[in-house]
Amino acid sequence: MSDMITADLVDLDLSADTKEAAARALAARMVALGRVTDLEGFLADVAAREAQMPTGLDGGIGIPHCRSAHVTEPTLAFGRSAAGIDFGAADGPADLIFLIAAPAGADDAHLTILSSLARQLMNAEFTDALRAAGDAASAAALIRGEEPPAADAAGTSASPDSVASSVAASADDATGTTSEAPAEPPTETSGERPFRIVAVTSCPTGIAHTYMAAESLENAGREAGVELVVETQGSAGFTRLDPAVIEAADGVIFAHDVAVREKDRFAGKPTVDVGVKAGINRPAALITEVREKAARGEATAAARPGTPVERAGEPGEGYGSKLRKWLMSGVSYMVPFVAAGGLLIALGFAIGGYQINEAKSVTEHFDWGQLDSWGALLFQIGAAAFGFLVPVLAGYIAYGMADRPGLVPGFVGGAISVTIGAGFLGGLVAGLIAGGVVLGIQRINIPPVLRGIMPVVVIPLVSSAVVGFLMFVVIGKPISEAQKGLTDWLNSLSGTNAILLGVLLGLMMCFDLGGPVNKVAYTFATAGISVAAPSDSAMKIMAAVMAAGMVPPLGMALATTVRKKLFTTAERENGKAAWVLGASFISEGAIPFAAADPLRVIPASMAGGAVTGALTMAFGSTLRAPHGGVWVTFLIGKPFLYLLAIAVGTAVTAGLVIVLKGMRGTTPEGTPLAESPTAEAAQTKQPVAA
Repeated sequence: MSDMITADLVDLDLSADTKEAAARALAARMVALGRVTDLEGFLADVAAREAQMPTGLDGGIGIPHCRSAHVTEPTLAFGRSAAGIDFGAADGPADLIFLIAAPAGADDAHLTILSSLARQLMNAEFTDALRAAGDAASAAALIRGEEPPAADAAGTSASPDSVASSVAASADDATGTTSEAPAEPPTETSGERPFRIVAVTSCPTGIAHTYMAAESLENAGREAGVELVVETQGSAGFTRLDPAVIEAADGVIFAHDVAVREKDRFAGKPTVDVGVKAGINRPAALITEVREKAARGEATAAARPGTPVERAGEPGEGYGSKLRKWLMSGVSYMVPFVAAGGLLIALGFAIGGYQINEAKSVTEHFDWGQLDSWGALLFQIGAAAFGFLVPVLAGYIAYGMADRPGLVPGFVGGAISVTIGAGFLGGLVAGLIAGGVVLGIQRINIPPVLRGIMPVVVIPLVSSAVVGFLMFVVIGKPISEAQKGLTDWLNSLSGTNAILLGVLLGLMMCFDLGGPVNKVAYTFATAGISVAAPSDSAMKIMAAVMAAGMVPPLGMALATTVRKKLFTTAERENGKAAWVLGASFISEGAIPFAAADPLRVIPASMAGGAVTGALTMAFGSTLRAPHGGVWVTFLIGKPFLYLLAIAVGTAVTAGLVIVLKGMRGTTPEGTPLAESPTAEAAQTKQPVAA
């Protein structure tokens, strides 16, 4: 720390009466030495840090600090105030003020040395020696961990050697971010092992409070006779506690003001979760609290599995549920590409005509004044977005299974699927294979020397090679043939077969209102139009799917308008919003109604969706856009018949739900329909009393 503080950075007679004035006085010394380039800019950064949380600590200490682009090198200034300065501590003003300035890109070594000072501030001998220091050189030497000049040594209240060695030891400990357990763990006279606690400390800046809380908790642990090990998640990074240490712990303390990283490691144990200053100011109380929770058998929820999809699920889910969520993970990430790309392609056709897919690349020819050029531009941007559909689908299925390591082989497998013509089905298979391969590799016992390169070299290399081989050589061609057969079958559909397909798609779109079954039908339709020149049957399927998906919310909106007394006040309000949601092809607009009365709403929705799907296919309406609802009517083939199909399906849904709800004979509040206030108000045309 010799280059961080010198006698010129010490003011033993700090006359400032506010924390702002104190920071300015100490910062001015840094400016004078060239450590800070812009006084006002640096003070603004100090104030911003202070606004996050006061930096006053019990025991008469103020420790303003920040990272700043105006700092040229890590620097520490110290001031001693006779009157005391209010830094927001609960026990009153601070007489020892430390201003810590860290560059925006401070290296780990400097930050860990600064953290050693933060730990020493919890050492009463150290602070007493600073209060007794007779001159600036002695104070600077104490902070640096050196022996003060001989003339002043006798005047200090603590042995210079003990203070210096304590600071040095603290600095050595700070070079690693995990503090060590006590060298000689306390033992109890009964022969039982001591209570064991693991703790995590962190603060917004990660320089001071993080390490002060760690030191305070460790000291309190020793006094209480417990084994307490701290993981400091500071600016210099963090070293994870040994899993065996966490497993053996009887309780956990989180003292933090930023999110605890990898918090799931500590799940299932009695836990106290507080701010970082509580770890500094009342560590003994936190230890007592966690011991009491352990005695009562309290514990946090069990840790969830590690992959993104599994973290969103419930413990103990079966393989079928996990498989569905893996597939839905890929679909959910793919849908924005579908919407953006499809609408851009549709706009390109609308502006440039249906031959726009044959236009030259806009990089070769683009005329600012020609609509055809703009149409070609929109079409080609949309086609580029559509080119990601299958790779994104496969990549995020693998991501759902194996987290980030699954992305590379998943994207590679999806891209190969496009190359060999395996399409949507190939993407599904490639994603599942990629996730499975990565999970298999992760279960192999790897030598420690290779673990560092596993996620960036070994896993991407091996998994991509395996997935690529399987897709190119083994399963790609059969899937490609199956995809071609499915496409040929769809192109051959006409008459009764096409109408039956419309019924099936309509039922699927309305079964779970945006859930997995709905998404399967939607993905099936969008896959058909995700090529440069989709077939006529593919565009008919897309039209049927979107029309059917609009029916449930529109049907509920109509029903709440026609027979208000059958619905609660909240449902009638939702009905107003459902008009817009349905018109925009957002099937989820009917979910509030289905959640409240699924046995009536879902069958009614499915009936209306089936009618709409059948009529749309019978009318031969086509759609090139994968989304947009009524707002893309101008892109629909036979638009008037298309809107008629939606209107008929909406009427069927509304009528059926009214009949089913009316059969119960009471309002949602339990009042007989004939006696309901809403019915009487409707008959007399009087407002209903609130």
